[in-house]
Amino acid sequence: MIRALARIVAAVSILALFTAPSLAQFVIASSSIPPDTVAVPVGDWVTQVAPLIQDALYDAEDHLRSELAENSGKSEAEVLAKIATSYGAPEEVAEIYVDKEHQVQQALRPPPLRPRSSALGRFFGIAADPRAYASLFYMLLSLATGVFYFTWAVTGISLSIGLSILIFGIAFVVMFFGTVRVLSLVEGRIIEVMLGERMPRRPLYANTAKPILARIKEMFTDPRTWSTLFYMVLMLPLGIVYFTVAVTGIALSLGLMAAPVVQLLAHYDVIGGYIQFDGDTIVPPLILTPVVFLIGVCLLFAMLHLARGVGRVQGALAKRLLVKSAA
Repeated sequence: MIRALARIVAAVSILALFTAPSLAQFVIASSSIPPDTVAVPVGDWVTQVAPLIQDALYDAEDHLRSELAENSGKSEAEVLAKIATSYGAPEEVAEIYVDKEHQVQQALRPPPLRPRSSALGRFFGIAADPRAYASLFYMLLSLATGVFYFTWAVTGISLSIGLSILIFGIAFVVMFFGTVRVLSLVEGRIIEVMLGERMPRRPLYANTAKPILARIKEMFTDPRTWSTLFYMVLMLPLGIVYFTVAVTGIALSLGLMAAPVVQLLAHYDVIGGYIQFDGDTIVPPLILTPVVFLIGVCLLFAMLHLARGVGRVQGALAKRLLVKSAA
């Protein structure tokens, strides 16, 4: 896996900038990877490492543009030769990227969970998974981020359409699309830190050598621009659902766990505790308190499992809509 990643990252980060007409063609040309090194289809696997490829491309293009600007008087061949020497051989660059990626992933990855053999062990073992708590917090946070993203996207789109008839309308649209890309990076950092899904840490490199109209056209025709806007709008209903499920699950489970204590206090007339239904006062039997407590505990652990599953689904959704495909 590491060797295959090293080949693609090295090739994409260096050679694709100079020799390949497109990243997709180069990935296809570089797909002579031994089948036993990749556990998933090459297309799906490239999608998984697309954030790392985007980071490598940004660094390589930034280095390329800097060297070209500093050596404007030299021929292209001389500059490329110098770049190849200063930036390093593809294998060396790939080894550095893989090593750094491994270090970052080790820092972000929670401690490995002890394998559980029984079903009960796996069910209650979720309490030792930090990602479950982070995913639960993300579900609570998603309402605030969803409202903000939705408001920003809808307001920006509305103003862009309304101002399009004016002279500065295009400038406003370009500025709005720029903020959308910044917000996608911010959301990517939240997703990676809280949900553990690898996301880009650098933006797409802006080719300043292109004419301004060509860059504006590229921004409008980039599918990632529209998929990011769709993600921002989608986060409002998702945030409402996530927040409602999280708050309801937490409140219900904690309420059931606290019910035995409340029932005991009510039984000894320390506090008034009863249930009213259709005008009748109902006092649950004291013998049911352990059962209610166990139901609350099981519901709390089930909420952690649900939050972990939501985190995985949300991470995959964010990568699909916010990350530019490597193809």
